[in-house]
Amino acid sequence: MDENNPDEFYRKLRGQLEDTSKWPSNYLYKFIVKSDTDKVDQIHKIFDNMGAVIDSKKSKKGKYTSVSITVNLKSPDDVIKKYKEVGEIEGVISL
Repeated sequence: MDENNPDEFYRKLRGQLEDTSKWPSNYLYKFIVKSDTDKVDQIHKIFDNMGAVIDSKKSKKGKYTSVSITVNLKSPDDVIKKYKEVGEIEGVISL
């Protein structure tokens, strides 16, 4: 993500999502976070009660955890809303 201009990043993402997907649609999020149970749990809570399929895997040395989340969302705006919520968690990298 362009950390200097997140509004521009989200504007481009919205356009790409509108052009490439039919909504509602399944969307795959991928995040990397240090293997801190609290941070991983915070990510899980953001997608609670949404029917999301969440897969977490620790890195080879266990220092980082990748979190993959597939969830059905109604619109590109819903995708962006979740990115912003997860972005509030310190140290999370969105892929």
